[in-house]
Amino acid sequence: MTYVITQNCCNDASCVPVCPVGCIHPTPDEPDYKSAEMLYIDPKSCIDCGACVDACPVGAVKAADELTPNLRQYAEINAAYFLANPVAHHPADLPPLPDVPSGRLLRVAIVGAGPAGFYAADELLKNSPVPVEISLIDRLPTPFGLVRAGVAPDHQPTKEVTSLFRWVLADPRVSIYFNTAVGDHVSHDELLQHHHAVIYTYGAATGKKLGIPGEHLRGSFSATEFVGWYNGHPDHAQHQVNLSTARVVVIGNGNVALDIARLLLRDPEELAATDIADHALEALRASKVQEVVVLGRRDALHSAFTTPELLALEALDIDIHIERATLDEPSTPSFTQRLKIDALRRIAAAPKAGRRRLVLRYLSAPIEVLGDTDVSAVRIMARQPSAANANQQVATPAEDDISLEAGLVLSSVGYQGEPLDGLPFDQSTRTIPNLEGRVLHDGEPLAGVYAGGWIRRGANGVIGTNRFDARETVSSVLADLNAGILDESAGSGTDFDTLMCRRRPATFDRRRWQTLDDHERQRGRESGRPSIKVTTTEEMVALALGAHTPHSGT
Repeated sequence: MTYVITQNCCNDASCVPVCPVGCIHPTPDEPDYKSAEMLYIDPKSCIDCGACVDACPVGAVKAADELTPNLRQYAEINAAYFLANPVAHHPADLPPLPDVPSGRLLRVAIVGAGPAGFYAADELLKNSPVPVEISLIDRLPTPFGLVRAGVAPDHQPTKEVTSLFRWVLADPRVSIYFNTAVGDHVSHDELLQHHHAVIYTYGAATGKKLGIPGEHLRGSFSATEFVGWYNGHPDHAQHQVNLSTARVVVIGNGNVALDIARLLLRDPEELAATDIADHALEALRASKVQEVVVLGRRDALHSAFTTPELLALEALDIDIHIERATLDEPSTPSFTQRLKIDALRRIAAAPKAGRRRLVLRYLSAPIEVLGDTDVSAVRIMARQPSAANANQQVATPAEDDISLEAGLVLSSVGYQGEPLDGLPFDQSTRTIPNLEGRVLHDGEPLAGVYAGGWIRRGANGVIGTNRFDARETVSSVLADLNAGILDESAGSGTDFDTLMCRRRPATFDRRRWQTLDDHERQRGRESGRPSIKVTTTEEMVALALGAHTPHSGT
């Protein structure tokens, strides 16, 4: 028996250092790690020790003889990776963190309680050679960022990574300040006055715009808004989403686009045991949607989704149609390209039964959202691959265009970061400029100011990518502490806590957040679900502060 890495791999590589023979790849020090769709176990070298099973935070590692039918193809995928990428196995050698003389205390504020913030906190707690105190700050009353509000409800195993994050929250060296916005309730300068270092990990929470006419019409949403709606994000739970339409058009074909399509087309009763927001579940139960069209500007070879996300669609009771796609392999395909094209070919050839439809339509550029006040259609320019660059599948405009009738249009073309008062910001990349996590102003590092996660590198990578991103940032913090660069006159943790209690009485400390979390999870247990979310900040605050209000149904 060997072990196999399956669909919901989060790429945080927790399994890599525990493998005694080093047969899990790509490792963080290998060139293709950052672009890898997932990690793989070499079945010829696996010694069946099972250490990777315990290390995986999302339960993605399975014994080969225990794979369910929808996961059995991952045994072949893991083996195929090593046929395409022969590699010498050796136990992982992760780079050491800098040594720091003992006798010092390191106080760090982390702004943003999503995966990037938690991985940074975890690195500090486990690896700092000096005593560390952490202030974990988030503008929302709840932690976990896109794990709570971005990961699709039917990907519950992926959300198990919060088990690691809960250990961070329980550590007495961590002080919690949720429901607290930097820039509104406390300034950047005040954080620096009370901490030796501040790490900004607040992510990229704004959906990119298409920049086409009609994008403002009612029934046109960014993926950020729609995903926040079905996940119960307080900023988006109030949206009025029209699911009485027969067709929905999703613009963009990354993983989030496929998440949206899958949620719209699958049996809503299969979602009833998840943590989907109640209002979204009821809307999906009443949905009239029969077809979701996912538009990609380029050809199939350049699909932005990962192969595991594509394979997850095959388990649904729907028809999948591939339109306007060139499914020829390039002359020198990568392993990932070959895997994706093979899957698309198999899907295209599968028999259709007249069920609800998912259409993956390629070489299609949206040029206008049509309608008066409400969305009625999307005008699309057809594109075609350039004959001169067939292997690269470069798309060039064609003369014809069409209109697809739709009552709901969702733009899934990426996320972008937003500036924060007092910090440098690069408008071209929508990130905080930095070098190895050190925030730069006019090309020079700002003492004690760091960045991690999407606001550091842009909205790319998966949950686990933040782990090694955080390690590099924390290494920079410790190196600067060792070099005497950090201001050692920072105020005490007691002083900061006093400031926050006075400035923001509604801040969520550990007890208040735990009250809310217990409430959500208890409601979930009563209904056989992981949790039932509270979806308004007002009710969250009322619950946490002990007020008793009638149940709102959120």
